[in-house]
Amino acid sequence: MGKIISFVLCLSLIPFFCQHQVEASDQLNKANLTFVAKVIRIMDGDTMEVLYKNRPTKIRLAHIDCPEVKKSQPFGQHAKKALSDLCFGQQVMVLGEKTDRYGRLIAVVVNHQKQIINQQMIKQGMAWHFKKYSHDPVYANLEIAARKNKVGLWQDPSPTPPWEWRKPKRLSTVFK
Repeated sequence: MGKIISFVLCLSLIPFFCQHQVEASDQLNKANLTFVAKVIRIMDGDTMEVLYKNRPTKIRLAHIDCPEVKKSQPFGQHAKKALSDLCFGQQVMVLGEKTDRYGRLIAVVVNHQKQIINQQMIKQGMAWHFKKYSHDPVYANLEIAARKNKVGLWQDPSPTPPWEWRKPKRLSTVFK
């Protein structure tokens, strides 16, 4: 009798394990995939969540880095609002490139007005070209133009890049 119960239990768990395998492979397959999805949440200036195949999927905008919202970086809230204005609630085209270490899909996103959101964020002065991960000259030139025209965060005389802002603040010890 115990063997029959174990067998039935195993059979009932097969769909559960198969579903997780499909979810994992589906996550991996989103890289290098183009799809349309609805933007359902804006986390900050360079991260959003879309609804794809009835599942929330986090998207990190490729080529850019925006001021931090969580660590209260100047222009962080402005960047979040700018991204929201460009795409929240819309159907967007997502051009997946790869996934990052947090499982987010790194992507270029195009809104219903055919604007490349990643580029728009730099044009509006709400993002830096993230040169550590992107060597695309289009983004570099957009940042140069935004700096020159003192758009958005470039109005600040000495804006701090987000990758510097995220570094832990080290206490300097003075010995006398």
